[in-house]
Amino acid sequence: MIPENLPTDAIDRIGGTEAAEGFRRDLADWFRKEAREYPWRKTRDPYSILVSESMLQQTQIATVLDRGYYDRWMRALPNWSALAAAPEEVILKLWEGLGYYNRARNLQKTAAMVLRDFEGRFPSSLSSALSLPGIGRYTAGAVLSFAYDMPESLVDGNVARVLARLLALSAPINSPKGVKTLWDWSGRMLDSQNPAVHNSAIMELGQRVCRPSRPECHACPVETYCLSRRHGLTSVLPNKMKPKSPTKRIERVLLAERQGRVHLCQEAGTRRRGLWRLPEVTDEKAADFPELLRFDYSITRYRVTLVVHEAPVGWEPDETDSGAWFPRNSPDSLPALGSPYRKALELYFCPPESLDPRA
Repeated sequence: MIPENLPTDAIDRIGGTEAAEGFRRDLADWFRKEAREYPWRKTRDPYSILVSESMLQQTQIATVLDRGYYDRWMRALPNWSALAAAPEEVILKLWEGLGYYNRARNLQKTAAMVLRDFEGRFPSSLSSALSLPGIGRYTAGAVLSFAYDMPESLVDGNVARVLARLLALSAPINSPKGVKTLWDWSGRMLDSQNPAVHNSAIMELGQRVCRPSRPECHACPVETYCLSRRHGLTSVLPNKMKPKSPTKRIERVLLAERQGRVHLCQEAGTRRRGLWRLPEVTDEKAADFPELLRFDYSITRYRVTLVVHEAPVGWEPDETDSGAWFPRNSPDSLPALGSPYRKALELYFCPPESLDPRA
């Protein structure tokens, strides 16, 4: 049971001068000893930091690093000028698999705007940073604090969890009241003398110690300040509003293969603009084609079952089809694919033995 309100004096004491200074000091001391090494922590370059922050939205650090996304991007597009001049298909191919492709498009728009409006230098004021495409309050605060050591606070999922437990916050962290409270306290607890260290530390604390389930309170450097720990609430906090159940959909596509090539079409619409996909097939026509495989994926408020059908030998696209045939001998020979269609090709051509639809 989450209490609606703890005594305000207990919460206020956390933000008092002595407690706040102790919190900042203990957090920073822990971070200096325990910080993990990431390539974007070895630089003060705003461009490198913005690329990392954009990739890490909706994507785990392990994915960005272990699969080489960050390194490949920085080798291919090392600065604002290279990114601004790059063809969109190059950008999308480098981003392929990370999803949410507007992040990549907004990076290129930002690069062009930095070169045009800010003399090639990421702006050093919050208001100017927020004027850049796709940059919200969190990303602006991250770049300004990490690159310029400016006293800008931030709130991401990890910081929200740490602060919600620290304050024993009863309001859902994804409610308007909860969001406002978290941003207020993020600013209140910020170490304005060492904002880069503080922001990195509190995010890493949430990632490694103050985890969503089974937080390691015994290893927490700021345990003594935590009201949730004191009142036995760490297992029920933070509180979150439950999302609505996703709408279920079925999507049917056709896998057509000819002499080692597969047929792909360009995406319509804006969400996946510039990407390629397997051609769609209606329910009526799909009845004529055998099913190869199916799997589920999520996108925004939908839970989609993707059903892949096999095109018959000699199949040809109709006259209205704007697609093309691509060699499938390696991932690099294909254009940038939407994640579900890339997965479908991987499952069909390189399946785990137990799932091989051709067996």
